[in-house]
Amino acid sequence: MGEKNFLTDRFEAERGRLSAVAFRMLGSRAEAEDAVQEAWLRLERAGGDGIDNPAGWLTTVVGRICLDMLRARTKRREDPIDGEDGEMQHVDPRAAADEQSALADSVGLALLVVLERLAPAERLAFVLHDMFDVPFEEIGRIVGRTPVAARQLASRARRRVQGLPETPSADYERRKRVVAAFLTASRDGDFSGLLAVLDPEVVFHADADAVRLGSLAEIHGAQAVATTFKGKATAARLALIDGNLGLAVILGGELRIVVRMDVDGDQIVAIDSIADPARIAAFEVVYL
Repeated sequence: MGEKNFLTDRFEAERGRLSAVAFRMLGSRAEAEDAVQEAWLRLERAGGDGIDNPAGWLTTVVGRICLDMLRARTKRREDPIDGEDGEMQHVDPRAAADEQSALADSVGLALLVVLERLAPAERLAFVLHDMFDVPFEEIGRIVGRTPVAARQLASRARRRVQGLPETPSADYERRKRVVAAFLTASRDGDFSGLLAVLDPEVVFHADADAVRLGSLAEIHGAQAVATTFKGKATAARLALIDGNLGLAVILGGELRIVVRMDVDGDQIVAIDSIADPARIAAFEVVYL
């Protein structure tokens, strides 16, 4: 009973911050409360074993829950802000004055509308880093990417939130051209073409399954990455992976490898190769 009370006390001490994280992520008070409640259930099941930093552990869990909810929302093409019955169209007049003030001060409707236009991973990276100072190492673990890739996700989201003039469609077309140029250069063995679209400090990361298929676990720098991909990608197709541009590698008629790419400006800054069948099955892959 004493352990249960200890867990309850630690959770309640973090509840307000966790709710704020979830609300900024999801833009819905009801969904935010669902996410926080699910985090409590997971903490209760874990029993506190091996959790040295409950605040960090709970933030990570809430982040992952919100990411899953955002991805599910994207697949359903839901839009809780603009919907006729969306909660965020107005603040409940019966809510306490301090709650109204907190909501108005913490995140306005305009910001939520902008956040809704971000890919789930971009939104999480921006919210956790820029609003809650969560380090990119931890954000990378939540979204399944390297810290460098997580930093680029937040950077791209930040530019959109700050209202840079590039329209979403123009941004998409630019990133598509960069990834398509990488694919063409890789197939053609065009080393210079690969270097042209790779950031000098690009980082390549492969999961354990991709390593078993012959990939290196990690590669740093444009020269090394270009060397690795030169003359390759013959079985790859341009694709949208959970709404983000990348490559889908088809082997034996089956999707075997997903290659996610983070583009900043006109160059690729991070590449993640994923061959874990369970992770691949969870992705929404649209061939272009």
